[in-house]
Amino acid sequence: MAALTSFVAAARHGGFSRAGEQVGLTQSAVSRQIALLEEWLQMPLFDRRGRRVALNAAGQAYADQVGPALDRIRSATRQALMQRGGRELTIATLPSFGMRWLAPRLPDLSVHYPDLTVNFAARSFPFDLVDEGFDGAIHFGKPDWPDASHLFLFREEAVVVCSADWMRRNAIREPRDLIGKPLLFQASRRQAWQHWFSSCGIDDATDIKGAVFEHFLMLSQAAAAGAGAALIPRFLIGPELEAGALVMPFSQALSTDEAYYLVRRQGWESLPALVEFSSWLEAQVKDLRG
Repeated sequence: MAALTSFVAAARHGGFSRAGEQVGLTQSAVSRQIALLEEWLQMPLFDRRGRRVALNAAGQAYADQVGPALDRIRSATRQALMQRGGRELTIATLPSFGMRWLAPRLPDLSVHYPDLTVNFAARSFPFDLVDEGFDGAIHFGKPDWPDASHLFLFREEAVVVCSADWMRRNAIREPRDLIGKPLLFQASRRQAWQHWFSSCGIDDATDIKGAVFEHFLMLSQAAAAGAGAALIPRFLIGPELEAGALVMPFSQALSTDEAYYLVRRQGWESLPALVEFSSWLEAQVKDLRG
């Protein structure tokens, strides 16, 4: 199904890059999915000319048949979910957000809605909620998730943290002292350090390098171990700051117009369980808004 979905998206958009934006995959991942499909069919579906691809005759004929079939599957899935009357939800969450912020609050959800069951899965990138069988997802960024309703939760402040020993050994006294030192990156926020330096009035920070981590909790553990300095949302590292495993050399925080949202599939208002979960989550974030 993943290969078919990638193929139909590429056929409709005329390329792998825009197809990846639709299905929540990178361009190379879409290319691999289509290559697997072509291997299984034992025939090419696209003509490849350097970096350009174009649907060939066999691919067009296949897309004409497969595309409507996938649309019918989506429609049937959407109708089945809309008619579901149970007290069970499936929510995707960003891994660090789910482990550090959401999970500790779930006992309160059980107190308010004891008959509501919410299943959680970790996802880091946008995807089609209906195709993947999810009722909603925790999203960080702009309110731009396609075919979904966005409930604003809160913005974040990312702060510079490191171990106390690393700070002493590297003589970190002002923001400029970090230039040339090992700086740790979160995979989806490669430009965060550049933005932080600019917010400090430092526009000539060019020697910025270091290891990249997919999840913030991995990033915080590496920083606590002395691998370098990291930019991490403050709300994710409260225990480490309180215990002294991480310290903040500077008070300068990085804040953007991006935020956390609960995205919900179309028609969510007709699902009482999703309405209740939305209300509960909104109540949890009231103190964080400002």
